[in-house]
Amino acid sequence: MVSHWLNLRFALGFLAAILAYPTSASEMQRCAVDDTGKELCLLASAERVITLSPGATELMFAAGAGDKVMAVVNYSDYPPAALELPLIGSHTRVDMEALIALNPDLVVTWVTGNPPAQVELLDELGVPTFAIEPRTFAGVSSVIERLATLAGTEPEGFAEAERFRVGIAALTQQYAGVEPIPVFYQVWEKPLMTVNNEHLIGKVLKLCGGVNVFGDMQRLIPRISAEVVLQADPDAILTGSVDGVSDDQLDEWKKYAGLTAVEKNNLFFVPASPISRPTPRLLDAIQTVCGKLAIARENLARARDKLESSRENL
Repeated sequence: MVSHWLNLRFALGFLAAILAYPTSASEMQRCAVDDTGKELCLLASAERVITLSPGATELMFAAGAGDKVMAVVNYSDYPPAALELPLIGSHTRVDMEALIALNPDLVVTWVTGNPPAQVELLDELGVPTFAIEPRTFAGVSSVIERLATLAGTEPEGFAEAERFRVGIAALTQQYAGVEPIPVFYQVWEKPLMTVNNEHLIGKVLKLCGGVNVFGDMQRLIPRISAEVVLQADPDAILTGSVDGVSDDQLDEWKKYAGLTAVEKNNLFFVPASPISRPTPRLLDAIQTVCGKLAIARENLARARDKLESSRENL
């Protein structure tokens, strides 16, 4: 009887273990939905990660998983540790043989930046891919958390995501109610390109009280002509440069003396890397842009005061 009872307990225990296994395996999985709406589930935390954009590289480090990144693409220059990582090409031309040889368990792609054919090839080869392109401040925090989930670095990643949320909330409150002024952001000089309001740079301008004069355009990064900029006559013109140092990118506008931004000396440079990547360094970019627009408002107010003073003296 005792032997029968022991055998029965063993059988029941074995059955329970079998039934419990799928649940346990499921709990071990790490799942997240990417920015295309595709869910990716990994059987274990990602340990061999390749990033196919500088922004993705930076976000993996922000998620606390920088030590799991094994290769990157050109211009992955932040944080400094990223400069030590092997390169596998550019975001538009990845060395697929080199990538496959590294046997990654996760490749972080850029929705609109990587050639679809290369991403499709990775999918066909069974390489786990996770596409990102946050277009809101909330999206930046979210993608940090999702990458941390896939990498198993939730404590670090979720803390950084919350720091970013708190920082955005504080800046939003700080600059709420500032005087709105028309602004043109120049992404590229030739061909002349800008951003609409759906772009994160557009959202930075709005937070700082800038009214994007091309915000309603359909394309995320539309091409425009100098004529439409002159017609819009922005109060300020901004562009990105290395470390925000003045260069010749805005010199073309100086020949239009009647352009308000030129007349009021409101041509500004901001560091290109922080403002162009959807990463926590957007907090620094916002402070810089808001500071430039504050100077623009002072220049405009000074010009108004001077005009009124001259009228009173007539």
